[in-house]
Amino acid sequence: MNLRVRVMNCGSRHWYADIDDADDPQPDDPFWYVDNCRTQAQALESACAELRLMAGRLVRGDHLDRVLEVTGVPV
Repeated sequence: MNLRVRVMNCGSRHWYADIDDADDPQPDDPFWYVDNCRTQAQALESACAELRLMAGRLVRGDHLDRVLEVTGVPV
């Protein structure tokens, strides 16, 4: 699995980050996301911390669920 972190500025003092499969052509159903971060650094640090946790789960052989699979609500 080839995961990637994406960080986006969504306006003044509003940052979003998600983790998705780099081969996924549509970024509408990530494995994880965080919204309303106050800084770009905060969004990136949160995403990198989650990416480390996900990597550990993948090493153990766990299945990663997408946000839509868990919540039923698209991002």
